[in-house]
Amino acid sequence: MLDTPRLPEISAADRFLTFAFAAAELLVETDAHGRITFAEGAFRARFGKPGTEFIGRKVTDLVARELRSGLGTALELLAATGRLRPTAIRLSDAGRAPFSIAGLAAPGRTGRFCLTLAPLPHELPGGPMPGGPGLARAAEDLMRAGDSPGAVTLIELTGDGGPIAPRPELAARIQEAIAQGGGAGSIATDLGPGRYGLVKGDAMPDLGALANQVAGLLARHGLPGRVGTRALPLADQGLNPVQATRALRFALSAFARGGEAELAKAGFAGGLAGFVASAAERAAGLRRTIEERRFRLAFQPIVLLADRTPHHYEALLRPIPTPGTPFDQASEFIALAETVALSEDLDWAVVETACEAARAASGARIACNLSGLSLQSPPFREKLCAMLAAIPEVARRLLVEITETAEIEDEAEARRTVDALRELGLPICIDDFGAGSAAFRYLRAFRVDFVKVDGTYVANALESERDRGFIAAMVDLARAVGAQVVAERIETEAEAALMRDLGVAFGQGYLFGRPGALPGG
Repeated sequence: MLDTPRLPEISAADRFLTFAFAAAELLVETDAHGRITFAEGAFRARFGKPGTEFIGRKVTDLVARELRSGLGTALELLAATGRLRPTAIRLSDAGRAPFSIAGLAAPGRTGRFCLTLAPLPHELPGGPMPGGPGLARAAEDLMRAGDSPGAVTLIELTGDGGPIAPRPELAARIQEAIAQGGGAGSIATDLGPGRYGLVKGDAMPDLGALANQVAGLLARHGLPGRVGTRALPLADQGLNPVQATRALRFALSAFARGGEAELAKAGFAGGLAGFVASAAERAAGLRRTIEERRFRLAFQPIVLLADRTPHHYEALLRPIPTPGTPFDQASEFIALAETVALSEDLDWAVVETACEAARAASGARIACNLSGLSLQSPPFREKLCAMLAAIPEVARRLLVEITETAEIEDEAEARRTVDALRELGLPICIDDFGAGSAAFRYLRAFRVDFVKVDGTYVANALESERDRGFIAAMVDLARAVGAQVVAERIETEAEAALMRDLGVAFGQGYLFGRPGALPGG
């Protein structure tokens, strides 16, 4: 009998490293801020430089630009839950290679995370990027980065009878053509019927060539029409990042609703800076609108998914179109208030109006939205808490939803406000959870009772395993901190059943009721 040769012993660390490389090409460790602290593997083959040159850079730099916002959300889940399940991405290498990324919290190393990146065996299916929020977040990331932020290009299709609304399959082809026309690293989205957006991070696209390409595609499908283009540069125009971000969100909302005509009405003839200047001129009119309460509240039910009974009603702002009212859309009304430092005035007016509605409708519970700007203001906190302490029977029937329209900068002051409101008996909800990284930060910073899953995930969950996975992870995360989950924009029985199966307790959407009068009022 032959002796079995004795193999040299290997360390546990070497064994685990070998197992990791058996499944992945790239191994990365990051700190709590998403910056790379360790990088080994096929970096030179994929990116033309060794892994050591990536130390200190953001891990999102490794993936294609249009996926960085989504990866940022996934990394927030990793930080909160300690695990990132294998997720399909594309690298930012020249070939945009399809890869899978997965991660775990590093054992014994608080605030460190281990990521593995492995090539996928098959090409990912193609498809247009849906919706406008992704475009806005991508453009905002470029502005914050400050390096050659490029521009957002808006494309509008019109015919003799007004806007052209292509069939869904043609709309998808137009969106793909716009992305290709923008060049490498471009992101294109469908903003509404016949209206598209394109963001390119390194240069301005050739608007004439882009318009001709889209016009040719329309003509080949028997839809002759005009293709209008408009570029909004993202480079420094004398605006701080907060001003530029709010102006951009306002521009996308206006263009999606009314195209170039609505942009002009909103004051974007001079770009983002021109809007901010014109908004300042409208401040006096907006202040009068708020003082005179030229708005109403519509109340939409949030129900228990188990039995469909209403739990509370969200108070939604509805401006009343009258001469002198700056805007008649709630999103633009709020964005303008934040731009001209009137968000505290608006929030105070909304809370007062909600309290009046609560008095008139005994028994109904009402959720009010508060901007991050108001939440971090000590004078606003003192005024609000004093009013609520004087009317405890009303305060007990109020909830507060923290919105992400304006990001909180002074978390310490905001935490004091949250704690003070909870001491008065008001439950706290984080709105649009998953729509941006700030919501995850708020969950770590504040004691909350509810989180509301962003409706984009709900709308896509029936078809997208990735979105179902995100919702399931959010439910687990909320439970870990003692919070309940609300899913918004539920419109079908299938969506309601799926949310219930994923562990979501509450639902909001047209399936359960449209915004209207408060019951019992």
